[in-house]
Amino acid sequence: MIRQLIDVVGPEDARPVRRMAVALVVGAVLQGVAFALLVPVLEAMLGDDPGDVWPWLWTLVAVSALYCAVYFWSLLVGFEAGAALARSLRHRIGDRVAEMPLGWFGPERVGQLGQLATKSVMDIMGVPAHLLRPLVTSFVTPVTVVALMYFFDWRLALAATLTIPLIVLVYRWSTTLTRQADEARTAARTETGGRVVEFAQLQPVLRVFGRGEARSGARLDDALRTQTEASRRVLVTGVPGLVGFALVIQAAFTVVLLTGTYLALDGSLDAAKLLALLVLAVRFTEPISETAVLGSTLNTARSALAQVADLLAQPTLPEPSTPRVPDGNGVEFDDVGFGYDDKQVLSGISLTLAEGTMTALVGPSGSGKTTVSKLIPRFWDVDSGVVRVGGADVRNIAPEVLMSRISVVFQDVYLFEGTILDNIRVGRPSATDTEVREAARLARVDEIVHRLPDGWDARVGEGGALLSGGERQRVSIARAILKDAPIVLLDEATASLDPENEQAVQEALGNLTAGRTLLVIAHRLQTVAAADQILFLDEGRIVERGTHEALLAANGRYASFWAQRRRAVEWSLAGQHS
Repeated sequence: MIRQLIDVVGPEDARPVRRMAVALVVGAVLQGVAFALLVPVLEAMLGDDPGDVWPWLWTLVAVSALYCAVYFWSLLVGFEAGAALARSLRHRIGDRVAEMPLGWFGPERVGQLGQLATKSVMDIMGVPAHLLRPLVTSFVTPVTVVALMYFFDWRLALAATLTIPLIVLVYRWSTTLTRQADEARTAARTETGGRVVEFAQLQPVLRVFGRGEARSGARLDDALRTQTEASRRVLVTGVPGLVGFALVIQAAFTVVLLTGTYLALDGSLDAAKLLALLVLAVRFTEPISETAVLGSTLNTARSALAQVADLLAQPTLPEPSTPRVPDGNGVEFDDVGFGYDDKQVLSGISLTLAEGTMTALVGPSGSGKTTVSKLIPRFWDVDSGVVRVGGADVRNIAPEVLMSRISVVFQDVYLFEGTILDNIRVGRPSATDTEVREAARLARVDEIVHRLPDGWDARVGEGGALLSGGERQRVSIARAILKDAPIVLLDEATASLDPENEQAVQEALGNLTAGRTLLVIAHRLQTVAAADQILFLDEGRIVERGTHEALLAANGRYASFWAQRRRAVEWSLAGQHS
């Protein structure tokens, strides 16, 4: 487990763990020596001349004092190691998550990451602070005791040694019994965490559609029942192992007791020495027996370590060894193919976004429009072909350089807990307050601020919950304006807004996109018609491309799309007048 800990935290942050391990081993050896010194002490006290006990007694006192000093040192190092582990693990988890391709993230990751950053880190933190001590003591101290027992009577020492393989075998059996059940419990906890977050986030939807508390919480209830059943299986499965391990420890002591009794009856071992050695035999079995109660806790810690190690082993987007600097702000797709897992999403995509022009992506839902927009900032790496920005393969551009040239406005906006100013400043953290407020004015966020009691210091709530969808969108656009990137990607930025907010957002977008290379995913007719180039996607392929007038004249897929949208708009207007 110590090696696994060092592998997870890395060699630089593993120094407190190594110091902890050294302190525990030294302390366990000293404890074994102190136990062994009980033999000459008891033998002298029960012998013909009790005065012979003093040299041994003072030696025992000295070793015990040294053990107490090492024990105190190991406590300090243990808490230091636990705190260092928690800090290091959270940093490493955060750094790795920030390096992961966006395709790695999914709904199930919410519960998993929550479990990793909280429960798993706390479980691992408890290893040096609470678990390593009994674990090291239960193995090092008995080995020291048996080794020193050979100096007093090799026959009893040999009897104790012969029981060790059986103890190890039963210990492995007992831990194996609970390992699979404990892994199932961990998986159930992760699933429950995800369901709790989902249940809280979906409350507005659940209530709007009239789902009762019992029905709306059905998935959460199922997850809780699964977790309860998994925890019960851990207990039920672990009982035979605990009982078996306790029996084999008792059997080991019985073997030493019977051997000593036989030798005493045979006259080859005096009673005083037998009594002393039996006390030592108790000290041999006692630390081992304590490991029985650690089985489930150790499995939990190992499982937590394995989960963190699995996350840290996930492949990240490779960074270029010799980064290139883009020459210009044009974008090019050259025969690009891409898929999620085994599902092909894009095939043979070739397109060019000329610098300073506007390109509109249209097509049915699921045709790959959003995927195209997310390959430009390299949220994923393509499976085949090349995506270029400024003539350079995005895989050969340093991530910070690539992202400095791109602003993205998504349909679903997430705001961080904090003030409106804080959320806009995310676009460029070094910006002055004046620059932030100017970006807010261009995005018409100042209108929102004037309506709020706390003004610029108004807090937006978790995920921006205290603002409306249109207000969140304006804050997102203000971020992009503040960033002032030459390439702008808009993904359905006004798809779900009311007319008032849509007009405000459209005006804000006008301030954002002027003179930039612009890729728009939109169904708004006015936006699509104004594009310099329109690309129609279907099933991951570009089936039509050209200007609005040329595509209408071709009377193909785009013309059909345009006619459907026009009918939808007219139907909506007719419905309002009926």
